[in-house]
Parts: sequence; C-alpha cells; structure tokens
Amino acid sequence: MIQLRPAVEAEYPDIIALTNRAFREPAGQAAWKVETLVGGRRITESLLREDLAAPGVQLLIWRDEGGGHMGHVRLDAGPDGAWYLAMLTVRPDRQDGGLGRALLAAAEEYALARGGRRMRMTVVHQRPELIAWYQRRGYVLTGETQPFPYGDDRFGAPNRDDLYFDVLEKTLA
Repeated sequence: MIQLRPAVEAEYPDIIALTNRAFREPAGQAAWKVETLVGGRRITESLLREDLAAPGVQLLIWRDEGGGHMGHVRLDAGPDGAWYLAMLTVRPDRQDGGLGRALLAAAEEYALARGGRRMRMTVVHQRPELIAWYQRRGYVLTGETQPFPYGDDRFGAPNRDDLYFDVLEKTLA
C-alpha cells in the first residue's frame, strides 16, 4: 500500500528534478507518457513555491520502504468537495508496473478521506493516449476546456500553436 505524506522543503529539489525528467525527457519512456508537445522545464523552484502558496494546495510524496522517491502528486482541495489533481509523477525507470495507477488511487483515497467527493484535472487535448489512460481509471471528459498558457515561460515552450486543456473529472464517493 502506498503511503503519501506532505513533502517538506528539503525534498523540493528532488521533486523538481523527477517531475522534469518524467514529463519532458523521453529517454526510456513510451512516447505517450512524455509531454513532447512542450519543450523546456515542466516545473521550476519558483513555480513550485508559487503553486504551493495557494490555499488548499498539498504536495504529497511517496517513498518506498528504503526511502527512495517513487513519485509524488499535487492535490488542491477545492469548494464543494471538488479536488484538483496535478503533477502526478512516477519515476520513469519504474513505470509500466502499475505504479501510476497505484499512485493515482492513493491520491484519490487521500482526498476522499479529507472530504473530497470529486477529483478534477486538466490534460492537454492533443494527448489522447493519456486522456484514455485516465478514462480507463474512471475519469470522464466534462466538455470543459481551458486555454494553454501561451507566453508564460513558466510552463515551457509549446511546439505548436493549437494546444488547450480538456477537463476530466471522477466521482470519488
């Protein structure tokens, strides 16, 4: 069973490094698991700190029994029991073993235990394999979309000009 706990500041450098490797470095990963539509860094220290300063935001880390950093996830507690999931990250060298599914389930259980009734997220529309992966885990497309933050270097350098996000949601209870 995965035990998630709040990350501490001393862990931020490892979290940033793993996030950037998992999201933006295709070496050793299936193409659908990497954000090849956007170049550059996925997260920086300043962006992470800015994100974590918002009310209700939690950065949770998963370490194995030996203390190894297996993955992490950001959860934002929202109104009416709707939580937002972001930055679901598993070590690329340990993918394809069900760890992403396990981390997602642990994040959902964490939110549910704290009053969460729904989990929401955004996924780049042009990543149909990733959307399908979440749909197989019970998430549905809401029909809502959000614009990609073009011109904001904190989110990387998009390789095309037609990106946007689909909103997905899952009922937890």
